[in-house]
Amino acid sequence: MVEIEVITDPAAATSALDPVRARLLAELSEPASAATLAARVGLTRQKVNYHLRALERHRLVAVAEERQWGGLTERLLVASAASYVVSPSALGAVGARVDKTNDRFSAGHLIALAARVVNEVGEIWQAARKADKRLATLSIDTTIRFRSPADRAFFTRDLTEAVATLAARYHDETAPRGRPHRLFVASYPAPSTDENQERRDARAP
Repeated sequence: MVEIEVITDPAAATSALDPVRARLLAELSEPASAATLAARVGLTRQKVNYHLRALERHRLVAVAEERQWGGLTERLLVASAASYVVSPSALGAVGARVDKTNDRFSAGHLIALAARVVNEVGEIWQAARKADKRLATLSIDTTIRFRSPADRAFFTRDLTEAVATLAARYHDETAPRGRPHRLFVASYPAPSTDENQERRDARAP
């Protein structure tokens, strides 16, 4: 089982998004039989088997073990991943694309960039796993509480200058064994469960 699986096939995405099948995938973090799952989710074993066959057809679950009970064989299935994300490529021509957005400061452009990350990293990670290789990546995730919109603007300026300086220092267009890497930096208001804070944020410029 991998930590996360990126779903690129439209049919597999449709199967995983079905509420019943999504519940079964969540229950299959550990191997379980159809009878066990039926008791957990409150469905008949026949209905559970129907959904499991669909998930297995799209390689979202796999056989972990087979047990013999008299003349019967009980199969224990397990999810192919601990969690899943649907790639924009599964949506075909209507999937989010960076070249469809013009304003790089817009939320739409940010979402399109994030969609590209899911699509591209998902594809090369899948290829790396097939070749039994590791994929070198870097991610930085933090939260900054700005005192004012002016501070936020100054931070944006300083960050832009720092990234440009580092890129110029390490970028080598002529390196014979060099490999281009995408750098994606984003900032957006962190979701808040504090209703008063949300009202203050809504009034902020």
